[in-house]
Amino acid sequence: MAGSVAVVGAGLMGSGIAQVAAVAGWDVVLRDLDDDAVARGRRAIEASTAKFVEKGRLDEAGRDAALARITTTTDLDAVASADIVVEAVFESVEVKKELFAALDRVCRDDAVLATNTSAIPITTIASATQRPESVVGTHFFSPVPLMALCELVRGLRTSDATLAAARAFAESAGKTCIVVNRDVAGFVTTRLITALVVEAVKLYESGVASAEDIDLACKLGFGHAMGPLATTDLTGVDVLHHATSNIWDETADPKFFPPELMRRMVDAGEHGRKTGRGFYSY
Repeated sequence: MAGSVAVVGAGLMGSGIAQVAAVAGWDVVLRDLDDDAVARGRRAIEASTAKFVEKGRLDEAGRDAALARITTTTDLDAVASADIVVEAVFESVEVKKELFAALDRVCRDDAVLATNTSAIPITTIASATQRPESVVGTHFFSPVPLMALCELVRGLRTSDATLAAARAFAESAGKTCIVVNRDVAGFVTTRLITALVVEAVKLYESGVASAEDIDLACKLGFGHAMGPLATTDLTGVDVLHHATSNIWDETADPKFFPPELMRRMVDAGEHGRKTGRGFYSY
C-alpha cells in the first residue's frame, strides 16, 4: 500500500513517522510552523536513515528514494491532498483541537485524520471537526523507526473504514498494531506505563531505592528492556508528566496523580535525555 501522507509536526515523533512512511513508499509532506523546525526534522531523518544504511538495514538507493519522497513545508494548505494526515504536535488538548479544526477545513472529505496523542481521548480531539468518523488515534512509539508497536484508538464515532485505513498505513510502515476499542484516557499503553512511572518516582523521591536500583529491579525482575525511570528520561519527563496529568484530569484516579518531584523537574527544565538531565545525567 502506498499513497500520500502528511505529517504535521516535525519533532522527534513527527520526523520518525515521516521517515517510516517514506521508506515504505509513501509520498510524504512534513509540515511544521517555521523553517527551523522543518529543517531540524529533515536533518533528523537524514541522520537516522544514514545509521540504517551503516547498519545494513537500508541500502543507499532505498535511502535516497525515501528522502526524495519527503517534502517539507510551513504551509498547512500543503496537506490538503493527502490520503492520511497524522498529527504529531505538542500534547495539549487546546493545541490539538485548534489544529484539527484547521485540518477539517483544508483536508479532502475522504482523508483520514489521525492523531499521535498518547493520552488525550480521541473523541475530545475529534469534537473540533465536523467529521468525527474520520478521526482515529495512531499512537506510535519513540524512536518510531525502531519501535514495532502502533496503538490504534477508536474515538466514539470513528468508523470501521477509518480504523482499517489507519491499520493499513501503520502496517505498511512495518508496525504491529493493537486496537483500543473504548476511548479511555491513556488508552492501554500509556495507562500502564504512567501507573508504573508514578509508583517508581514515588519510591525514588521517598528514598526507598536509587533510580538505578528501581530500573534494575524492573529489568531483571520483570524482563523489561529499560526501567521506568530510564524510560521517562528517554520519552521526556515533561511528556510523561503531561500524560499523567491528562489521565488524572480525566479519571481522578489517585494512581495517576503526578508526583511532586516530577512537577519540580519539569519546572527546572530537567526533562531527561533531550536536556541532558532527568533521573540520570547525560
